[in-house]
Amino acid sequence: MKITDQLKFILFFSLLSTFCFSQKFSFIYEAKYRTSKEKPEDINTENMILDFENNTSIFRESMSKDADSLKLINKNGGYRMGVENHFYIKKDVTNKKIGKIITYLRANYLLPIDEKLNWKILSEQKTIGKYKSQKAEVSYGGRNWMAWFTTELPFNDGPYIFNGLPGLIISIEDTEHDYSFNLTQIKKGGDWFDVRTKTITIDWTQYDQLGKSYYNDPWNSKTARKVTFTDPQGNEKDMNEMIRQAQKSILEENNPLELNHKINYK
Repeated sequence: MKITDQLKFILFFSLLSTFCFSQKFSFIYEAKYRTSKEKPEDINTENMILDFENNTSIFRESMSKDADSLKLINKNGGYRMGVENHFYIKKDVTNKKIGKIITYLRANYLLPIDEKLNWKILSEQKTIGKYKSQKAEVSYGGRNWMAWFTTELPFNDGPYIFNGLPGLIISIEDTEHDYSFNLTQIKKGGDWFDVRTKTITIDWTQYDQLGKSYYNDPWNSKTARKVTFTDPQGNEKDMNEMIRQAQKSILEENNPLELNHKINYK
């Protein structure tokens, strides 16, 4: 290839990248994960969305995006209970800033993700869907991950916290097969919005404390206004028994994505 041809190629790719990054894109992933090692057959399947615009992105469950949409029009939206396994991630790709948002008791906590992703790009290639893809591996959260990325989609981003490869990550799974994210759909344009802008910054120690606070009183029953729970027959439920049942469920969900920050509730 001549020098002039190389320059033309670089210029073309730069213009393509600039055009793509200035547009709004939504990448829909099918996420599969198991939260309990004792119940490997119980696999959760959810659609999650990576909204990308101007080198910034938000990755969240489709239900979380719906909740944010309700919040946008001044209505209350429901949020995921608990502290572990919140999949809400904000990225500033240009400045390499990643934050995990945990919404708990109507407050948004921002947990900066500082763990560096040291990618190893492998020679293995294959076609996934209509995209030529290449394999890469990385360690994160006490897990080893295998990813497939494509340079045909010039976004160095991907699902959850994963980013930094020379193309979009279209498939990634940990080697224990506990968590996987696979691209299923791409939408150009769409409804980009961010309602969780007021946040309280925490670190992993405070994250641990937040999780234990949730475990000790899942509904904040000691300080919140009294809420009465009833069964389908209209009988009032005992709050202490409900707390015990919730704690049992929390202990059973013992397989968080970030194994190196697993909360020891007892």
